[in-house]
Amino acid sequence: MAAPRTTVRLTDEAPQEVGADALVLAATKNGDTVRLSEGHGLPEETAAHVEEALVALGAEAGAEEVVRLTGVPGVTAPLVVVAGMPNGGPAPRTERLRRTAGVAARALVGRGSAVLALGQSSAEEAAAVAEGAALGAYTFTEHHGAGKTPTAKAPLGEAVVTGVAAGEAETLAASTTTVLDAVRYARDLVNTPPNLLYPESMATSVTERAAGTPVEVEVWDPERLQQEGCGGIVGVGQGSARGPRLVTLRYAPEGAAAHLALVGKGITFDSGGLCIKPGASMVTMKMDMAGAAATAAAVLAIAELGLPVRVTAYLCLAENMTGDLAQRPGDVVTMRGGRTVEIINTDAEGRLVMADGLALASEQQPDAIVDVATLTGACIIALGDRTTGVMSNDDELRERITRLGNEVGDTSWPLPMPEEIRPSLDTPVADLKHTGERSAGASVAATFLREFVGKRGEGEDATTIPWAHLDIAGPAFNEKTPWGYSPKGGTGAAVRTLVALARSYAS
Repeated sequence: MAAPRTTVRLTDEAPQEVGADALVLAATKNGDTVRLSEGHGLPEETAAHVEEALVALGAEAGAEEVVRLTGVPGVTAPLVVVAGMPNGGPAPRTERLRRTAGVAARALVGRGSAVLALGQSSAEEAAAVAEGAALGAYTFTEHHGAGKTPTAKAPLGEAVVTGVAAGEAETLAASTTTVLDAVRYARDLVNTPPNLLYPESMATSVTERAAGTPVEVEVWDPERLQQEGCGGIVGVGQGSARGPRLVTLRYAPEGAAAHLALVGKGITFDSGGLCIKPGASMVTMKMDMAGAAATAAAVLAIAELGLPVRVTAYLCLAENMTGDLAQRPGDVVTMRGGRTVEIINTDAEGRLVMADGLALASEQQPDAIVDVATLTGACIIALGDRTTGVMSNDDELRERITRLGNEVGDTSWPLPMPEEIRPSLDTPVADLKHTGERSAGASVAATFLREFVGKRGEGEDATTIPWAHLDIAGPAFNEKTPWGYSPKGGTGAAVRTLVALARSYAS
């Protein structure tokens, strides 16, 4: 049975009049004064009561702070939850609203409904509050034993967001829910145990999810991959009893404004291969398919939204194991398109499957290619656990993706690919090797991927296809305590960025 999901409803009703189990407010601090965020919509005497209670309780309005109040006069809900929303900082206001709503939703597990009045003053801000509440309330309890009581209570049943004009509430709620469902689907895939989610079963899940939508799905099995010359995917997957797959998703609406190609890394479990990982490093390696999960979820959302953008996506799925056919350091494999690669470290497998996907995407000569991958621990060292590294061969595309990512809440930062890195990929036994300089590991991996991006056009008029690489090794999976609207486990990183990117091409 599917896990319960928080639904969202947007309304123009006054927050104190909405029938709900809880009313959620936001508190900010200016100097030494803690006050409710402007635009809450409450009567003056009700707001004064809440603010006096916050002072009496020593509230600081800090991030992750939650204060619970009962018996608030003039409010229908029996419980009032006030979540801290710090002023300023690098995050835009919409993201601060998302995080505050997420904190409150996490404090409301087991409740049937809550009305949120955080001071949202536009449709964009209302959608951000709805996103934060629904994603903050997310739980993954599918694999608790039959008849057992889940360790996590049911999530908040409904989030009602105020401040939306009646004429646009229904449409905005529908589009917001589409994106929410996409993020939650990506989270579910990432959180699924690797004995249940492997290349074939992930391909089946995506195929079933796409049934009845405008998205066409094609799956290549190991034999077809071999026939098509996808040596990167075949080589990584040949050490597993569960063979690799390539899943292609095609969404081609009439009158499409552009053609966007997406490539997702889908290593359903990464043991490191013969260059095996330490045991502790394998515990979270079910998440190494988060790029493919985000890519699939985004395409399905783009299609459901009906965006006039053609999208072709490639999910490069393999399990990196140590079976008797596992590839070895020193092997040479032939990639899609005919280039040969010397294998150096079998734990650098992601770039190999992605290279085949990039070569396939290039054959379609799209307007842009974007790949998403949990590719390097080096990106975590550079940017931490919560930030996506963005690398590109095109300045405009890099800037666009970084800006959009930060706007929608997928915190992003550009990284370079210095010219001196490329010579470190040279080898005398193949066209190139797949690892190079030990330093700047994220940029080394991106430099390797760039080698498989093709051109648009023919002859002297051909130009390199704009391409961007999103390294989500840090933000794709939260090993620590929940924060904002990020649960422990899969986060759905990059889904909203890809949808926003498609919107940008549509406009």
